[in-house]
Amino acid sequence: MKTGIYPGTFDPITNGHLDLVQRGLSIFEEIIIAVAPSPKKQPLFTLEERLRLIRESVKAYKNVRVEAFNGLLVEYARSRGGVAIIRGLRAVSDFEYELQMALMNRRLDMTVETVFMMPSEEYSFLTSTIVKEAASFGGSVKGLVPEVVLKALNEKFRVVPDIAE
Repeated sequence: MKTGIYPGTFDPITNGHLDLVQRGLSIFEEIIIAVAPSPKKQPLFTLEERLRLIRESVKAYKNVRVEAFNGLLVEYARSRGGVAIIRGLRAVSDFEYELQMALMNRRLDMTVETVFMMPSEEYSFLTSTIVKEAASFGGSVKGLVPEVVLKALNEKFRVVPDIAE
């Protein structure tokens, strides 16, 4: 079985992430969403909250697993039988960092490839950071995140949903 590893902080998971998962399933027989704790980034959601939100968001996909991981990504990928690391590229600005990471991962383990995927055009601007910032000021992120994430963001920021929605 060809397994793709989709790593990230996913704080929170967005519809752009889900777009890559859905399209990635046309390439890989299984995708493991590998959630990094990332304490340096000071995530809004705890690791446990992120795992729960992601699992709820991908429950319709039978060949998607969600796990936390720590340590070297290539070692994690190898331990799970991963043949490739899936990375999203939204803009040229993402490329330089992602290329450096891909080359370092290749140096660490030549058996694990990196597959770069572009998001659908409607999500090309979307980041978890932008979602959190908009939501923190009461901006609507409806349609940019799964409903379960929208609810969690509203609870974190104590946003009262508009009755018209």
